[in-house]
Amino acid sequence: MSLLKDASLPALTAGFVAVLISYAGPLAIFFQAAQSAEISNAMMTSWVWAISLGAAASGILLSLWLKVPVVTAWSAPGTALLVSLFPELSLGEAVGAYLSAAVILFVVGITGSFDRIVQAIPPGIASAMMAGILFQFGVGIFVALESVPALAIGMIVAYLVFKRLNPRYSLILLLIVGVVLAVVLEGASLRGVSIQLAEPQFIRPEWTWHATLSLAIPLALVSLTGQFLPGMAILRTSGYDTPARPIVTITSLTSFATAFFGGITTVVAAITAAICTGKEAHEDPDKRYVAGVANGLCYLIGGTFAGTIVLLFTSLPGEFVAVLAGLALIGAITSNVSAFAARKEHLEASVITFIATASGISFLGLGSAFWGVVVGSLTYQLLHRPFVLSGRRTASAASERQ
Repeated sequence: MSLLKDASLPALTAGFVAVLISYAGPLAIFFQAAQSAEISNAMMTSWVWAISLGAAASGILLSLWLKVPVVTAWSAPGTALLVSLFPELSLGEAVGAYLSAAVILFVVGITGSFDRIVQAIPPGIASAMMAGILFQFGVGIFVALESVPALAIGMIVAYLVFKRLNPRYSLILLLIVGVVLAVVLEGASLRGVSIQLAEPQFIRPEWTWHATLSLAIPLALVSLTGQFLPGMAILRTSGYDTPARPIVTITSLTSFATAFFGGITTVVAAITAAICTGKEAHEDPDKRYVAGVANGLCYLIGGTFAGTIVLLFTSLPGEFVAVLAGLALIGAITSNVSAFAARKEHLEASVITFIATASGISFLGLGSAFWGVVVGSLTYQLLHRPFVLSGRRTASAASERQ
């Protein structure tokens, strides 16, 4: 079998490390969403099982099929969006929105319209919306200082030190140090952590306009611009001229299946993908696909023991999860702020999008991410697009030049 022949320790290690980083960082965001939804540990276990299984199935299938290290995961910015919508949004509505987003992404994938849709969205607007969604997590780092100052300061210092000395494994090291600090400083107990298998729980979907507009459409948008776009860019800059159609199509089908058990959209990984696509995974680019398969297998193991992962996180203070999630997203916040700030031609519209999204408002039953895109897009159209007035075609930019 070619897979066994091409397997190597660096490739297997790369796949394992990528999964470990996902569980150490982005998974903390999922636990914040669960806390906002006030769900049980059993339901949270089902969520972790579903997102892990989605990443495992799509990653293994695509890597073997395309012979490319396709690393998939759950939508981190999409998960962040959930925190602002729960508990007003019911679990059934959330699942209905997941299914709607999966259908949207399937249509995008099967029609091959990924590149056209991404190009139609002003980059600054999309980046500003993502920055606004993630902003509250960064703020959460310093809010935790009020209740657990020693733990928060210790984790911040550890993050900066590890980021300077070993940036690739900084989140893994931060997780370890954070757990130790939580036990020593806050009296957290790990005695209740044990080996526990996952027990998936079926969630009956509900479709509402509120969930569709507040969650489904923004979820599809942030998945395309915040995950698929940079994820595909990483693959292509690593020398893999892989079409987006099969990747978007397969991950959307996976998302549809896992949604019934609480799994949010499966997407191409962006940050962890670089670990499996570079020379560290294998000197021969044609054999790096093994890292994608190893990544999927590790997710499969993690999903199987999702109960243990949930017990670990729930045994730690809520502030620990908030600080860990915020620090894990510093890089994403930085890249999105830099992205919309660099777009000078529509910076004002992007800033308005950021402010509206970061405000966390809920107006007419619709979330801030929706209003951020709407207000920002309208601002962009009014300030930069030609319009017709009294039968004459004019534009604000053209008037300024005259």
